[in-house]
Amino acid sequence: MLKINIVAIGDVKEQYLKDGISEYMKRISRFAEIKVCELKEHNPTSNNPNDIAIALQKDAIQIKNKLKGYPISLDIDGKSMDSVEFSKFIDKLSLKTSEISFIIGASNGLSEEIKALCKDKISFSKMTFPHQLMRMILLEQIYRAFTIINNISYHK
Repeated sequence: MLKINIVAIGDVKEQYLKDGISEYMKRISRFAEIKVCELKEHNPTSNNPNDIAIALQKDAIQIKNKLKGYPISLDIDGKSMDSVEFSKFIDKLSLKTSEISFIIGASNGLSEEIKALCKDKISFSKMTFPHQLMRMILLEQIYRAFTIINNISYHK
């Protein structure tokens, strides 16, 4: 069974998001082993680029310790795809690897070091989303991908 890890900076505070995340994790568990690893967000002390770089480096240390399998970052500059393309992407990956790690960065994104470690970068939109909401969106799209792969009517 495919293992999927969501490595995310920051925790989810809103109950409605916790409920949605829990629901999609339950649904995904029919198709893959799914885990979420929440990491502490290191906030920069100012908007100074050096402070931001230091915070991103602290985040990177944590992320590297949790990466397993095939790492994929969620990145505004990554490849855009629709849900069917994403399902084909997941299906092809499942033939190459037994484990995938999706990485969701903090409000300042991900360090260049983490981006370089990732084998793929995916963009869900040119818009910026809170990392808490992005986690639920990602899980919904992973579930949608499995329904498409398995010809289960959900995705339309």
